[in-house]
Amino acid sequence: MTSSSYQPRLHWFAISTVVVLMTTLSAGALVTSKNAGMAFRDWPTSDGQSMLTYPWLQDFARNWDKFLEHGHRLAGLLIGCWVIALVGLVGWFERRTWVKLLAVGLLAGVVIQGILGGFRVWLDERGLAMIHGFFAACVTATLATLITVLSRPWIEAPQTITTARIGAARPLAVIVLALLTVQYLLGGAIRHHGSGLHEHLGLGLFVAVLAVVNAIVAARSGNGWVAFTGVGLLLAVLGQVALGGATWVAKWGFPASGHVATADSISQVALRTVHMVFGIFVFASAVVHALRVFRVASVTRVDSAEEEFRSLSVASAGGAS
Repeated sequence: MTSSSYQPRLHWFAISTVVVLMTTLSAGALVTSKNAGMAFRDWPTSDGQSMLTYPWLQDFARNWDKFLEHGHRLAGLLIGCWVIALVGLVGWFERRTWVKLLAVGLLAGVVIQGILGGFRVWLDERGLAMIHGFFAACVTATLATLITVLSRPWIEAPQTITTARIGAARPLAVIVLALLTVQYLLGGAIRHHGSGLHEHLGLGLFVAVLAVVNAIVAARSGNGWVAFTGVGLLLAVLGQVALGGATWVAKWGFPASGHVATADSISQVALRTVHMVFGIFVFASAVVHALRVFRVASVTRVDSAEEEFRSLSVASAGGAS
């Protein structure tokens, strides 16, 4: 495998892509929250006009649904251009072939995401809208992966990491990521089909408990890089649970306090949107945590679990003799 040196400008440009992507995701989440996905019946044109010539700003006062949907399309165009630039920079500065392929895969994901959005409009299919939403999380996770492998700690791990108690962290990282994937899919089913609410609530609480265990194991690994994302993932999960509770109150009301829900109110739309976007952030955080755990495991010379087992074996053999 071709080695590489840390490229700070490349790394920071990859990080800047997150800001552009979050703009696109937020616009898409707003479209879903307002049920404005079919504001236009055509794609990639908008009411027969090209994406760049359509009088978008005029819709701010006259048609909010079209304003949101066309804004989402423009944000999609922006992230596409941004990722093309990122792929070019990775191809120019990065030496690792597999990282270059990862960047190309990210671009392919952005293109596929746009096509999925187009088919959702052409076919007027809510099932495709759900797939479109989940694939957005996959694209975000791919970008998070690229940022991680371009970082200094990842590249310099073989020289900076010697030992770590990482054994139990590996299966936990995979389990938490798998459950968060299911949880995100259940959230999509609620948004687009109105089903899976109780399963979503129950699994959310279980994931929160598991995230606590994961954070404790990560903190005890002896590696700050892993401990940081373990605790960060826990805080993200707890924040998402809190947002879920607030979204529930905004959607259904809270009779005990006298709060009555108002359909499509600003608070309801805003909370649903933030809850969805933050859910993508939580999913990506779980991916990054798993990547760090397995990176540390791959470069650790002696895993403490093996060392402990060997010391116990030697002690047992000494006692038997």
